[in-house]
Amino acid sequence: MERHPFQDGSDLFAQARAAQAAAMDQMRGAQARSLDLLGFGTHECAYDVVGAGPHWRLRRYHGAAAGAPLFLVPAPIKRPYIWDLTPDVSVVRFWLDHGLSVHLLEWIAPTDADEPAGIEDYARAILAAGGAIRDVRAEGHGNGHGPHEPDAHGHDAHEPDGAPAPLFLIGHSLGGTLAAIACAMEPDLARGVVLLGAPLSFEPGSSAFRDLVVAQHHDTPEDRPVPGSQLSQGCAMLSPVAFVWARWMDIALSLTDPTALNVHLHVTRWALDEVALPGKLIRQMVDWLYREDRFRLGRLALGAHVLGPADLTTPVLAVITPADEIGPRAAVEPFFARISGGDTQILEHPAEIGVGLQHLAILAGRRAHAQTWPQIAGWMAARR
Repeated sequence: MERHPFQDGSDLFAQARAAQAAAMDQMRGAQARSLDLLGFGTHECAYDVVGAGPHWRLRRYHGAAAGAPLFLVPAPIKRPYIWDLTPDVSVVRFWLDHGLSVHLLEWIAPTDADEPAGIEDYARAILAAGGAIRDVRAEGHGNGHGPHEPDAHGHDAHEPDGAPAPLFLIGHSLGGTLAAIACAMEPDLARGVVLLGAPLSFEPGSSAFRDLVVAQHHDTPEDRPVPGSQLSQGCAMLSPVAFVWARWMDIALSLTDPTALNVHLHVTRWALDEVALPGKLIRQMVDWLYREDRFRLGRLALGAHVLGPADLTTPVLAVITPADEIGPRAAVEPFFARISGGDTQILEHPAEIGVGLQHLAILAGRRAHAQTWPQIAGWMAARR
Protein backbone atom coordinates (compact mmCIF):
# COMPACT_ATOMS: atom_id res chain seq x y z
CA MET A 1 0.00 0.00 0.00
CA GLU A 2 1.28 3.46 -0.86
CA ARG A 3 2.34 5.81 1.86
CA HIS A 4 0.75 9.22 2.14
CA PRO A 5 3.10 12.19 1.56
CA PHE A 6 2.21 13.56 5.03
CA GLN A 7 2.87 10.32 6.91
CA ASP A 8 5.32 10.22 9.83
CA GLY A 9 6.55 6.72 10.49
CA SER A 10 9.00 7.43 13.35
CA ASP A 11 10.49 10.24 15.42
CA LEU A 12 13.59 10.20 13.23
CA PHE A 13 11.46 10.45 10.11
CA ALA A 14 9.44 13.29 11.67
CA GLN A 15 12.64 15.20 12.51
CA ALA A 16 13.91 14.76 8.96
CA ARG A 17 10.59 15.96 7.56
CA ALA A 18 10.65 19.00 9.85
CA ALA A 19 14.17 19.89 8.72
CA GLN A 20 13.17 19.44 5.10
CA ALA A 21 10.07 21.63 5.60
CA ALA A 22 12.17 24.37 7.23
CA ALA A 23 14.62 24.30 4.32
CA MET A 24 11.76 24.42 1.82
CA ASP A 25 10.19 27.35 3.67
CA GLN A 26 13.49 29.25 3.48
CA MET A 27 13.88 28.51 -0.22
CA ARG A 28 10.31 29.50 -1.05
CA GLY A 29 10.66 32.62 1.08
CA ALA A 30 13.72 33.63 -0.95
CA GLN A 31 11.75 33.09 -4.16
CA ALA A 32 8.91 35.22 -2.81
CA ARG A 33 11.26 38.08 -1.90
CA SER A 34 12.74 37.96 -5.39
CA LEU A 35 9.28 38.35 -6.92
CA ASP A 36 8.56 41.21 -4.51
CA LEU A 37 11.63 43.03 -5.80
CA LEU A 38 10.36 42.56 -9.35
CA GLY A 39 7.03 44.20 -8.49
CA PHE A 40 4.86 41.14 -7.93
CA GLY A 41 4.20 41.67 -4.23
CA THR A 42 0.85 42.24 -2.54
CA HIS A 43 -1.51 45.11 -3.39
CA GLU A 44 -4.22 44.69 -0.77
CA CYS A 45 -7.00 47.16 -0.03
CA ALA A 46 -6.99 48.84 3.38
CA TYR A 47 -9.00 47.16 6.11
CA ASP A 48 -9.70 47.13 9.85
CA VAL A 49 -9.83 44.06 12.08
CA VAL A 50 -13.31 44.05 13.65
CA GLY A 51 -13.36 40.63 15.30
CA ALA A 52 -11.10 37.75 16.32
CA GLY A 53 -11.12 34.34 17.92
CA PRO A 54 -9.21 31.07 17.99
CA HIS A 55 -7.91 30.32 14.47
CA TRP A 56 -9.29 33.52 12.89
CA ARG A 57 -9.68 37.25 12.68
CA LEU A 58 -12.25 39.25 10.73
CA ARG A 59 -11.36 42.00 8.29
CA ARG A 60 -13.70 44.80 7.22
CA TYR A 61 -12.41 46.66 4.18
CA HIS A 62 -12.50 50.42 3.91
CA GLY A 63 -15.10 51.65 1.49
CA ALA A 64 -18.83 51.10 1.36
CA ALA A 65 -19.44 50.76 5.11
CA ALA A 66 -23.12 51.64 4.60
CA GLY A 67 -23.62 48.89 2.03
CA ALA A 68 -25.19 45.49 2.52
CA PRO A 69 -22.77 43.05 4.20
CA LEU A 70 -20.75 40.43 2.34
CA PHE A 71 -18.72 37.69 4.05
CA LEU A 72 -15.77 36.11 2.17
CA VAL A 73 -14.35 32.79 3.42
CA PRO A 74 -11.00 31.80 1.87
CA ALA A 75 -9.48 28.35 2.07
CA PRO A 76 -7.23 28.13 5.15
CA ILE A 77 -4.39 26.60 3.13
CA LYS A 78 -2.86 29.86 1.85
CA ARG A 79 -2.90 33.59 2.62
CA PRO A 80 -6.19 35.31 1.71
CA TYR A 81 -4.86 37.98 -0.65
CA ILE A 82 -5.66 35.81 -3.68
CA TRP A 83 -9.06 37.52 -3.20
CA ASP A 84 -7.33 40.90 -3.65
CA LEU A 85 -4.48 39.98 -5.96
CA THR A 86 -3.98 43.11 -8.08
CA PRO A 87 -5.99 46.31 -8.61
CA ASP A 88 -7.37 44.81 -11.85
CA VAL A 89 -8.01 41.29 -10.55
CA SER A 90 -9.60 41.61 -7.13
CA VAL A 91 -12.79 40.07 -5.77
CA VAL A 92 -12.61 42.50 -2.84
CA ARG A 93 -12.48 45.53 -5.15
CA PHE A 94 -15.28 44.11 -7.33
CA TRP A 95 -17.67 44.07 -4.39
CA LEU A 96 -16.49 47.38 -2.96
CA ASP A 97 -17.13 48.93 -6.37
CA HIS A 98 -20.64 47.44 -6.22
CA GLY A 99 -21.30 49.19 -2.93
CA LEU A 100 -21.18 46.24 -0.51
CA SER A 101 -19.58 46.24 2.91
CA VAL A 102 -16.91 43.56 2.45
CA HIS A 103 -15.73 41.34 5.30
CA LEU A 104 -13.13 38.59 4.97
CA LEU A 105 -12.26 35.77 7.36
CA GLU A 106 -8.49 35.57 7.74
CA TRP A 107 -7.38 32.20 9.07
CA ILE A 108 -4.57 32.24 11.64
CA ALA A 109 -1.94 29.55 11.20
CA PRO A 110 -1.81 27.11 14.14
CA THR A 111 1.24 26.68 16.34
CA ASP A 112 2.52 23.68 18.28
CA ALA A 113 1.08 25.25 21.45
CA ASP A 114 -2.49 25.34 20.11
CA GLU A 115 -5.10 22.73 20.88
CA PRO A 116 -5.79 20.44 17.90
CA ALA A 117 -8.59 21.88 15.76
CA GLY A 118 -10.82 20.00 13.35
CA ILE A 119 -13.80 20.52 11.05
CA GLU A 120 -16.16 21.55 13.85
CA ASP A 121 -13.71 24.16 15.18
CA TYR A 122 -13.31 25.74 11.74
CA ALA A 123 -17.05 25.68 11.02
CA ARG A 124 -17.74 27.31 14.38
CA ALA A 125 -15.12 29.96 13.58
CA ILE A 126 -17.19 30.86 10.50
CA LEU A 127 -20.31 31.05 12.67
CA ALA A 128 -18.50 33.23 15.22
CA ALA A 129 -17.23 35.59 12.53
CA GLY A 130 -20.73 35.78 11.05
CA GLY A 131 -21.98 36.66 14.52
CA ALA A 132 -19.38 39.42 14.76
CA ILE A 133 -20.68 40.89 11.49
CA ARG A 134 -24.25 40.76 12.83
CA ASP A 135 -23.17 42.48 16.05
CA VAL A 136 -21.55 45.34 14.13
CA ARG A 137 -24.68 45.71 12.00
CA ALA A 138 -26.93 45.66 15.08
CA GLU A 139 -24.87 48.41 16.70
CA GLY A 140 -25.28 50.51 13.57
CA HIS A 141 -29.03 49.81 13.54
CA GLY A 142 -29.39 51.04 17.10
CA ASN A 143 -27.25 54.15 16.90
CA GLY A 144 -30.20 56.55 16.73
CA HIS A 145 -28.97 58.35 13.64
CA GLY A 146 -32.38 58.32 11.97
CA PRO A 147 -33.50 56.72 8.67
CA HIS A 148 -31.00 54.68 6.70
CA GLU A 149 -30.27 55.67 3.12
CA PRO A 150 -28.93 53.42 0.36
CA ASP A 151 -25.45 54.09 -0.93
CA ALA A 152 -24.64 55.42 -4.39
CA HIS A 153 -25.15 51.93 -5.86
CA GLY A 154 -28.59 51.48 -4.29
CA HIS A 155 -27.35 48.95 -1.72
CA ASP A 156 -28.67 49.52 1.78
CA ALA A 157 -27.30 47.83 4.89
CA HIS A 158 -30.87 47.71 6.21
CA GLU A 159 -34.24 46.36 5.06
CA PRO A 160 -37.19 48.69 4.39
CA ASP A 161 -38.41 48.13 7.96
CA GLY A 162 -35.03 49.22 9.31
CA ALA A 163 -33.79 45.73 10.16
CA PRO A 164 -30.20 44.90 9.13
CA ALA A 165 -29.88 43.70 5.51
CA PRO A 166 -29.20 39.99 4.99
CA LEU A 167 -25.69 38.61 4.88
CA PHE A 168 -24.37 36.80 1.82
CA LEU A 169 -21.45 34.40 2.13
CA ILE A 170 -18.90 33.41 -0.54
CA GLY A 171 -16.38 30.60 0.07
CA HIS A 172 -13.64 29.13 -2.09
CA SER A 173 -12.31 25.56 -2.12
CA LEU A 174 -11.99 24.16 1.41
CA GLY A 175 -13.29 27.50 2.69
CA GLY A 176 -16.46 26.90 0.69
CA THR A 177 -16.85 23.35 1.98
CA LEU A 178 -16.49 24.60 5.55
CA ALA A 179 -18.91 27.46 4.83
CA ALA A 180 -21.53 24.98 3.59
CA ILE A 181 -21.08 22.94 6.77
CA ALA A 182 -21.45 26.10 8.88
CA CYS A 183 -24.65 27.05 7.03
CA ALA A 184 -25.99 23.54 7.64
CA MET A 185 -25.24 23.98 11.36
CA GLU A 186 -26.90 27.40 11.49
CA PRO A 187 -29.24 28.03 8.51
CA ASP A 188 -29.85 31.63 9.57
CA LEU A 189 -26.19 32.52 9.10
CA ALA A 190 -26.72 33.85 5.55
CA ARG A 191 -29.45 34.70 3.05
CA GLY A 192 -27.44 32.89 0.39
CA VAL A 193 -24.10 31.15 -0.05
CA VAL A 194 -21.87 31.06 -3.13
CA LEU A 195 -19.42 28.15 -3.36
CA LEU A 196 -16.41 28.56 -5.66
CA GLY A 197 -14.72 25.29 -6.64
CA ALA A 198 -15.84 23.82 -3.32
CA PRO A 199 -16.41 20.03 -3.27
CA LEU A 200 -19.42 18.75 -1.32
CA SER A 201 -19.69 15.21 -2.69
CA PHE A 202 -16.85 12.71 -2.53
CA GLU A 203 -18.10 9.65 -4.37
CA PRO A 204 -15.51 7.58 -6.24
CA GLY A 205 -14.79 9.32 -9.53
CA SER A 206 -16.24 12.65 -8.38
CA SER A 207 -12.86 14.33 -8.90
CA ALA A 208 -9.39 13.23 -9.91
CA PHE A 209 -7.94 14.73 -6.75
CA ARG A 210 -10.43 12.86 -4.53
CA ASP A 211 -9.44 9.50 -6.00
CA LEU A 212 -5.74 10.25 -5.58
CA VAL A 213 -6.23 11.24 -1.93
CA VAL A 214 -8.27 8.14 -1.10
CA ALA A 215 -5.75 5.84 -2.81
CA GLN A 216 -3.09 6.85 -0.28
CA HIS A 217 -2.48 5.31 3.13
CA HIS A 218 -2.18 8.17 5.59
CA ASP A 219 -1.45 8.66 9.24
CA THR A 220 -1.40 12.44 9.69
CA PRO A 221 -0.73 13.22 13.37
CA GLU A 222 -3.62 15.12 14.94
CA ASP A 223 -1.61 16.70 17.76
CA ARG A 224 0.52 19.13 15.75
CA PRO A 225 0.30 21.34 12.67
CA VAL A 226 1.42 20.25 9.23
CA PRO A 227 3.79 22.85 7.69
CA GLY A 228 2.55 24.64 4.60
CA SER A 229 5.56 23.61 2.54
CA GLN A 230 4.83 19.97 3.41
CA LEU A 231 1.23 20.45 2.26
CA SER A 232 2.42 21.92 -1.04
CA GLN A 233 4.88 19.10 -1.56
CA GLY A 234 2.24 16.52 -0.69
CA CYS A 235 -0.24 17.94 -3.20
CA ALA A 236 2.44 18.02 -5.92
CA MET A 237 3.32 14.38 -5.19
CA LEU A 238 -0.33 13.34 -5.21
CA SER A 239 -1.19 15.06 -8.48
CA PRO A 240 1.81 16.37 -10.42
CA VAL A 241 -0.38 16.93 -13.48
CA ALA A 242 -2.69 19.32 -11.61
CA PHE A 243 -0.19 21.03 -9.34
CA VAL A 244 3.05 21.04 -11.37
CA TRP A 245 2.56 20.49 -15.08
CA ALA A 246 -0.57 22.63 -15.24
CA ARG A 247 1.39 25.59 -13.91
CA TRP A 248 4.17 25.12 -16.45
CA MET A 249 1.61 24.87 -19.23
CA ASP A 250 -0.11 28.01 -17.97
CA ILE A 251 3.05 30.09 -17.96
CA ALA A 252 3.92 28.84 -21.45
CA LEU A 253 0.50 29.93 -22.71
CA SER A 254 0.86 33.27 -20.93
CA LEU A 255 4.19 34.23 -22.51
CA THR A 256 2.54 35.93 -25.48
CA ASP A 257 -0.04 37.74 -23.31
CA PRO A 258 1.62 40.31 -20.99
CA THR A 259 -1.52 40.79 -18.89
CA ALA A 260 -1.95 37.04 -18.35
CA LEU A 261 1.75 36.71 -17.52
CA ASN A 262 1.47 39.50 -14.95
CA VAL A 263 -1.42 37.72 -13.23
CA HIS A 264 0.40 34.38 -13.39
CA LEU A 265 3.45 35.81 -11.63
CA HIS A 266 1.28 37.41 -8.94
CA VAL A 267 -0.41 34.03 -8.41
CA THR A 268 3.04 32.39 -8.23
CA ARG A 269 4.06 34.89 -5.55
CA TRP A 270 0.89 34.15 -3.58
CA ALA A 271 1.48 30.40 -3.82
CA LEU A 272 4.85 30.83 -2.08
CA ASP A 273 3.15 32.15 1.09
CA GLU A 274 2.87 28.93 3.04
CA VAL A 275 0.38 28.43 5.87
CA ALA A 276 0.33 25.45 8.22
CA LEU A 277 -2.88 23.52 8.88
CA PRO A 278 -3.87 21.53 11.98
CA GLY A 279 -3.16 17.85 11.56
CA LYS A 280 -6.58 17.13 13.06
CA LEU A 281 -8.32 19.17 10.34
CA ILE A 282 -6.39 17.39 7.56
CA ARG A 283 -7.11 13.95 9.00
CA GLN A 284 -10.82 14.65 9.41
CA MET A 285 -11.09 16.11 5.93
CA VAL A 286 -9.44 13.03 4.43
CA ASP A 287 -11.29 10.45 6.55
CA TRP A 288 -14.72 11.99 7.13
CA LEU A 289 -15.19 13.69 3.75
CA TYR A 290 -12.88 12.30 1.07
CA ARG A 291 -13.01 8.67 2.24
CA GLU A 292 -16.39 8.32 3.93
CA ASP A 293 -18.40 11.11 2.23
CA ARG A 294 -20.23 11.76 5.48
CA PHE A 295 -21.68 15.16 4.59
CA ARG A 296 -23.39 13.95 1.41
CA LEU A 297 -24.65 10.82 3.17
CA GLY A 298 -26.10 12.79 6.10
CA ARG A 299 -23.67 11.32 8.63
CA LEU A 300 -21.39 14.26 9.50
CA ALA A 301 -21.55 14.36 13.30
CA LEU A 302 -20.30 17.64 14.77
CA GLY A 303 -21.18 18.17 18.42
CA ALA A 304 -24.96 17.93 18.77
CA HIS A 305 -25.46 18.04 14.99
CA VAL A 306 -25.58 15.19 12.48
CA LEU A 307 -25.43 17.04 9.17
CA GLY A 308 -26.31 16.26 5.60
CA PRO A 309 -27.79 17.86 2.47
CA ALA A 310 -31.24 18.26 4.06
CA ASP A 311 -29.72 20.65 6.62
CA LEU A 312 -28.38 23.03 3.95
CA THR A 313 -31.59 25.04 3.46
CA THR A 314 -29.82 28.27 2.52
CA PRO A 315 -29.97 29.12 -1.22
CA VAL A 316 -26.72 27.90 -2.80
CA LEU A 317 -24.94 28.87 -6.01
CA ALA A 318 -22.00 26.62 -6.93
CA VAL A 319 -19.51 28.01 -9.44
CA ILE A 320 -17.42 25.32 -11.12
CA THR A 321 -14.70 25.16 -13.75
CA PRO A 322 -14.76 21.91 -15.81
CA ALA A 323 -10.94 21.75 -15.89
CA ASP A 324 -10.72 22.02 -12.09
CA GLU A 325 -9.57 18.69 -10.61
CA ILE A 326 -10.57 19.61 -7.04
CA GLY A 327 -14.13 20.94 -7.22
CA PRO A 328 -15.71 19.99 -10.59
CA ARG A 329 -19.43 19.55 -11.31
CA ALA A 330 -19.37 15.89 -10.21
CA ALA A 331 -18.23 17.01 -6.75
CA VAL A 332 -21.36 19.17 -6.36
CA GLU A 333 -24.31 17.70 -8.31
CA PRO A 334 -24.79 14.52 -6.22
CA PHE A 335 -25.00 16.65 -3.07
CA PHE A 336 -27.50 19.06 -4.64
CA ALA A 337 -29.59 16.09 -5.81
CA ARG A 338 -30.23 15.23 -2.15
CA ILE A 339 -31.54 18.74 -1.32
CA SER A 340 -35.25 18.21 -1.94
CA GLY A 341 -36.92 21.36 -3.20
CA GLY A 342 -33.93 23.54 -2.32
CA ASP A 343 -32.80 26.68 -4.13
CA THR A 344 -29.62 25.42 -5.78
CA GLN A 345 -27.89 26.36 -9.00
CA ILE A 346 -24.62 25.50 -10.75
CA LEU A 347 -22.83 28.17 -12.79
CA GLU A 348 -20.03 27.03 -15.09
CA HIS A 349 -16.94 29.19 -15.63
CA PRO A 350 -14.57 28.39 -18.52
CA ALA A 351 -10.86 27.70 -18.24
CA GLU A 352 -8.52 30.69 -18.44
CA ILE A 353 -4.83 31.36 -18.93
CA GLY A 354 -2.73 33.28 -16.45
CA VAL A 355 -4.31 31.75 -13.34
CA GLY A 356 -1.67 29.10 -12.59
CA LEU A 357 -4.23 26.46 -11.60
CA GLN A 358 -7.77 26.26 -12.99
CA HIS A 359 -8.92 25.87 -9.38
CA LEU A 360 -8.05 29.58 -9.04
CA ALA A 361 -9.66 30.76 -12.28
CA ILE A 362 -12.76 32.17 -10.57
CA LEU A 363 -10.61 34.31 -8.25
CA ALA A 364 -7.77 35.36 -10.56
CA GLY A 365 -9.20 35.07 -14.06
CA ARG A 366 -9.91 38.13 -16.20
CA ARG A 367 -13.00 36.55 -17.76
CA ALA A 368 -14.24 35.68 -14.29
CA HIS A 369 -14.20 39.35 -13.28
CA ALA A 370 -15.66 40.53 -16.58
CA GLN A 371 -18.41 37.92 -16.95
CA THR A 372 -18.90 35.46 -14.08
CA TRP A 373 -18.77 37.79 -11.09
CA PRO A 374 -21.50 40.02 -12.57
CA GLN A 375 -23.62 36.87 -12.92
CA ILE A 376 -22.96 36.04 -9.26
CA ALA A 377 -24.00 39.58 -8.33
CA GLY A 378 -27.25 39.09 -10.25
CA TRP A 379 -27.95 35.80 -8.42
CA MET A 380 -27.46 37.54 -5.08
CA ALA A 381 -29.58 40.56 -6.02
CA ALA A 382 -32.48 38.25 -6.91
CA ARG A 383 -32.43 36.80 -3.37
CA ARG A 384 -32.17 39.94 -1.27
